Amino acid sequence: MKKSFTSSKLSIVISAALLSSTLALTSAPALANLPAQVDGHVMPSLAPMLEHATPAVVSISVIGTHNVPQQNVPDAFKFFFGNKEKNQGQPQQRPFRGLGSGVIIDSDEGYVVTNNHVIENADKIMITLKDGRQLEAKKIGSDAKSDIALLQIDSENLSEIKLADSDNLRVGDFTVAIGSPFGLGQTVTSGIVSALGRSNLNIEHYEDFIQTDAAINSGNSGGALVNLRGELIGINTAILGPSGGNVGIGFAIPSNMMHNLITQIIEFGEVHRGILGVSGRSVNSEIAKAMELETSQGGFIEQVMPDSAADEAGIKAGDVIIAVNGKAIKSFFELRAKIGSIGANKKVKLTVIRDGDNKVFTVKLKQDQSADITAASIHTMLDGTKLENDTKKQAIIIEQVAEGSPAQRAGFQAGDIITGVNRSRIKDIAQLRDYLKDKSGVLALNIVRDNHSQYIMIR
Repeated sequence: MKKSFTSSKLSIVISAALLSSTLALTSAPALANLPAQVDGHVMPSLAPMLEHATPAVVSISVIGTHNVPQQNVPDAFKFFFGNKEKNQGQPQQRPFRGLGSGVIIDSDEGYVVTNNHVIENADKIMITLKDGRQLEAKKIGSDAKSDIALLQIDSENLSEIKLADSDNLRVGDFTVAIGSPFGLGQTVTSGIVSALGRSNLNIEHYEDFIQTDAAINSGNSGGALVNLRGELIGINTAILGPSGGNVGIGFAIPSNMMHNLITQIIEFGEVHRGILGVSGRSVNSEIAKAMELETSQGGFIEQVMPDSAADEAGIKAGDVIIAVNGKAIKSFFELRAKIGSIGANKKVKLTVIRDGDNKVFTVKLKQDQSADITAASIHTMLDGTKLENDTKKQAIIIEQVAEGSPAQRAGFQAGDIITGVNRSRIKDIAQLRDYLKDKSGVLALNIVRDNHSQYIMIR
C-alpha cells in the first residue's frame, strides 16, 4: 500500500508538472479564464470558461414519423391469395423519437444550429435549455448534404456562443465537446484537435471535418466543439468506431463551413451551393511525380465542363488547385467541400499550379443544379423524386420524394440509393434511363437504405 501511495504521489507531481508546462504555453487570454486559486496555489480549471459557454448548448428531442415500405406481392402469388391488400406496396408510417444537441448562435433571433440527421422527418422539435426551460422550435431550413440544420426558438434571456475562425485551428489545439449524450443531460468532455480537413469518409456528401479525441457519443450530434476561450470551432457530427461507441475518433463540421451554410439558409431557406464544374482527383505521389510537382497535396483537375464557372475563369485540365481564397487544401475532396460551402454567384480566388508556376484565378461560382434532376421521364413510378449521381458510391441517390407521389406509394424514401435494376448494376442516371427505356413489366430496383440492401418492385 505504501509503495502504491508513493507511486500515486509521484504520478500527481509529474502530472502537475506537465500541466504547468502546458499552461505556460497557453495564450494569455485563454490562461486568464482557466486558473482558480486555492490557498495561493493555482488550480487550473475549465469551469470559468464553461460557465459562459454551456448555457448556449441545448438538448433536442424530436417526435416524428417515417415511412416503412411494404413488399409488393409478386403476380404469381396473387393467383393464390388474390389482391385483397388495397394498400399493398404503399409505405406504412411509423412513429419515432430522437435525441440530440444544438447550439444557440444568435440569442436575439433565437437561432439554433444542429445536425440535419437530428431533426430529419421530425413533426415536433423540443428544445431544453440548461436552466430547464422547454421551448418548441421551428425549422428554418436544412442541408442534408452537409448535415446542417437551422432552428429558431422564441424566448428571452438566451445565451449564445461566439464563433471562432476555424481556419486558424492547428493540430494539437485543445478542444471541449459539449452536448447531451444518451439523453443524460449536458455533458462536457475535453481533448485536442487530432487532425484537420478529414474527408472521403463516406459520412456526408461534403466533408471537411475537424477530428478530435474529445469523447463524442450518441446524442452529442449537433452539439458544440469549443476552444479554451469558449468560442465555437465546430458542430459535433459523427464518430468512427466498431460498435458506434467512442474510441477517441470524433468529427465536427468546422465553424466557418457551418457559418457559410447557415447564412444561405437564413437568406434563402436552403443552401444555394456553388459549383466549379470540374472533375478530378486528389494529388498523390504518383501524380506529383508525373506532373513534376513539388507538393503531393491539392486537387488535380482531370476535366473542365464546357461553359462552367471554371471554364469561364480559365481553369484547364491538368491544373492543380492548391488553395481556395488563400487557404491551402490537401485534396480534391477538401476542394469540393470548400467550394460547396460557398454560395452560388460568389467569387473565389483559386491558387493553381500550371506548368510549374503558381497562378491565381478569380472564379464566379455557378449554382449546383444537380439535385433538380427529375425522374418522371425515366419511369412513371419514379415520378415525384429528385435524383443525383453519387460519384463516390457510383450509384444514384434519391434526394427528395414528394408527398403522395407515385414514388412514395411505391415505397421510395429520400436518402435511398439506387444501385441496380433486375440484377444489373446501375452507376448513374443516364445509365438508368437507358436501361429502362425499352423495359416493360415488373422491374426490381435494388436500393440501399440504412446500409441494408433491398428490392422495390415497380411496373
